[in-house]
Amino acid sequence: MANELLLETDQTDCFDDSGKAINCHDSGQDGAVKRTRRNIGSDRFCVMGDIVQDKLTGLFWHINANLPEFPLTWKEAFEFIQEMNTSRLSGINEWRLPARKELFSLMSHQFVNPSLPKGHPFNHVFPVYYWTQTESARLLDQAWYVHLGGGKVYRGMKHGSYMVWPVSGQFVDPPFMKNRFIPYGDSVYDRATCRYWYAGNQLNDGATNWTDAIRAVEKLNETHEAGHGPWRLPNIRELESLVDDRNHSPAFADGFLMNTVQEGYWSSTTSVYEPRYAWVLYTRDGAIGVGFKPNMDFYALAVRG
Repeated sequence: MANELLLETDQTDCFDDSGKAINCHDSGQDGAVKRTRRNIGSDRFCVMGDIVQDKLTGLFWHINANLPEFPLTWKEAFEFIQEMNTSRLSGINEWRLPARKELFSLMSHQFVNPSLPKGHPFNHVFPVYYWTQTESARLLDQAWYVHLGGGKVYRGMKHGSYMVWPVSGQFVDPPFMKNRFIPYGDSVYDRATCRYWYAGNQLNDGATNWTDAIRAVEKLNETHEAGHGPWRLPNIRELESLVDDRNHSPAFADGFLMNTVQEGYWSSTTSVYEPRYAWVLYTRDGAIGVGFKPNMDFYALAVRG
């Protein structure tokens, strides 16, 4: 089972469609959800010289987020890390490029430039794209990177030059299990995350804007036909947990079938980089981008648990 804290964000603020800060009470937004991750603070990271352990994932990151001192191509990134292992930098010979989910696990959704949690100990963090080792399943000449300025997850050509931040250790992640998703009435139960996802036909009647997506999910709680509640619009980490980066078109994990899969789904999480936008999961490849809140561009999923 996934670490419950990895399914939460650290977002505490709420914003309307114009980007204005509002009271979170009864907003249905990510910032209104009570969570424990907010209270971890600097206790999340254990500094051991040049090495920083993330207690949420068990991963070991170098404290310097810019060891190469300049951007590298994807191939050059692997060569640089091989040199690190040959020289046993900081006493470790098992450095590697982080997987997409590993680098995403560091992202804050409350802070930007860099988009790292409050109290993090890292230095030389640049608000630009950082490579991951994860290839695009659909476009093999591309690999995934993560923007350390705002938290966007996208893919780029391997011959492009981006930053490199090595990691070591084993990631605690939902396992690739058989029969991960179990039908349960009008919902689907995810055994890896202990989440129920609404699978009925009462939620989407075409693409909607962000505010109406939140309201559509709230309406599910007004009828017994939608099953047990309370349902809510998922935060961006919950949506990302559905992604299997080995898949594409859609990039959902095997067995997650929600009627007709749409191009993108709203999350309840605002992009604090630009609060007029909210985070969106794009299903073709599993990219994590943003949508302009007033636009009727995306669909809603509902989650509980």
